[in-house]
Amino acid sequence: MSPVKLACLDLAGTTIGDIDMVERAFAEAIATQGIVPGTSAYARAMVHVHRSRGCPKIEVFRGIFPGNEAQAQAANLTFERSYEGAIERAGLVPLPGAVEAITKLRDAGLKIALITGFSRATLGRVLSTLTWVDMLDLALCPEDAGRGRPYPDMVLTAILRSGIDDVRQVALVGDSESDMLCGRRAGASIVAGVLTGVHSKDRLIGGGATHIIESIADFPGLVLANEVGASPVATS
Repeated sequence: MSPVKLACLDLAGTTIGDIDMVERAFAEAIATQGIVPGTSAYARAMVHVHRSRGCPKIEVFRGIFPGNEAQAQAANLTFERSYEGAIERAGLVPLPGAVEAITKLRDAGLKIALITGFSRATLGRVLSTLTWVDMLDLALCPEDAGRGRPYPDMVLTAILRSGIDDVRQVALVGDSESDMLCGRRAGASIVAGVLTGVHSKDRLIGGGATHIIESIADFPGLVLANEVGASPVATS
């Protein structure tokens, strides 16, 4: 088995702990379009948001407002403004062990790609806030690749831009079902589901996780051990 040469890391819920900020931004966005808390429409919309986490944000809104592109675009714009405003007020805090994990992977010679469902504008705002941005080789959003998760495009784009020879030299970690689908469809040998984010262990396994880990802090040990395929998904 070839050693892993590229690590693809999800952002919200995996490397940074901003789940509540994202949820509030979604709630504010749909409220501007008349879907307010306390209504059945709001409950349905937020269920859709939860199920769709990790997917491009505009696609989430298209699912909430089918057939109404103007409404979806308006909600998406509000989401971006709300989330970026929250970043300005509170900043972004890396999850425990995230920076140390990236350091270990870089020290071992791996390239690091951050992949996200945020738009390019929002990703730019996020990157300007991260104190560890210099540790990244790539930071990709759906606009950079053609399609966002659950499609494999962002991981495949990272492979091409990094000059990686084989898709099996890729390890991915994320907290959503769409992360797992993306990694498996791209052919990554390690697709690790992390339990610090939005989706449950069962959802992650259902999406195709090869491994389940408690946090990003456990990712380097999994990757650098290079025992791909030797251990099934954890069941405890």
